[in-house]
Amino acid sequence: MSTATFTAKDGKGIQITEPAMKQLAALMDQQGAAKVLRVGVRSGGCSGMSYTMDFVDASAIQGDDEHYTYEPSGGASFQVVCDPKSLLYIYGMQLDFSSALIGGGFNFTNPNASQTCGCGSSFAV
Repeated sequence: MSTATFTAKDGKGIQITEPAMKQLAALMDQQGAAKVLRVGVRSGGCSGMSYTMDFVDASAIQGDDEHYTYEPSGGASFQVVCDPKSLLYIYGMQLDFSSALIGGGFNFTNPNASQTCGCGSSFAV
């Protein structure tokens, strides 16, 4: 079964599946209006690099961050920001969400990764 995938208004950035869009929209409602979703990578994890994802104040957006606006159907639009170094590793990545008891949560599918770990939260390029 294929689910719809959303990209930012400009058609670029991270692809977000419909289940992930619904979950992010619900989380954004809880966070409040002045928050954005920051997605990135950092050193560490089983395979060398791990994904980061957190809500930050809009005032924390850096001048060189890439901004992407997503508009879920039936929900308020929200912004995703990513620093340029992280974007090199995750551009074109797909973010999905599963409500399964085992292995549930946000899942990353990264076309740039040469190796991923079993938990799906770290990768190597």
